[in-house]
Amino acid sequence: MKSEASLKSQDKNVESSTGPSTNYVPRLKELFQKKVLPTMMKEFGYKNPMQVPRLERIVLNVGMGEAVQNVKLLERAGIELEQITGQKPVLTRAKKAIAGFKLREGVPIGVKVTLRGTLMHEFMDRLVSIALPRIRDFRGIPPKAFDGRGNYTLGLKEQLTFPEIKYDDIASIHGMDITFVTTAMRNDEAKALLAHLGMPFRAS
Repeated sequence: MKSEASLKSQDKNVESSTGPSTNYVPRLKELFQKKVLPTMMKEFGYKNPMQVPRLERIVLNVGMGEAVQNVKLLERAGIELEQITGQKPVLTRAKKAIAGFKLREGVPIGVKVTLRGTLMHEFMDRLVSIALPRIRDFRGIPPKAFDGRGNYTLGLKEQLTFPEIKYDDIASIHGMDITFVTTAMRNDEAKALLAHLGMPFRAS
């Protein structure tokens, strides 16, 4: 990914994840099967294991309005997102023109990655075990950022939270939104699932 053209070539690709081996089971997936599933069945009174909510996908999104004036910032953000996730990002584009910001419809303004399967589990494991504890004065993540449909969005202020990113290599400091999409129907179910998987919610 060395140019906008190479980012653009990914725009139409179907995002997918592959693991290093068909026999490899990520730690978080094994944790879910052996501990989280039976714990939640007891906690919520589910009669069938298939009723237990599951983590479906994780979406990382970096919005960079300033990339309209400097496309290199967007290129660099794409490289960093790939370093963090192990998957090439796709472009996100302006849905409408905004004259005040000199923004035209369809112009690239960000990058995102949608993780599933092995890469999803591995990313979440690194996030809760390594990245979040690196935040200065970290006391847990907000417990109320659920959308009512079982999804949770975590906002990070800078990409340097991840150890894969080195300060000397970045073009600019930027944040990102990380959305955890679950099959839960309620916020309390989704929160319980993520907490059992290691998400460090702070006391509300």
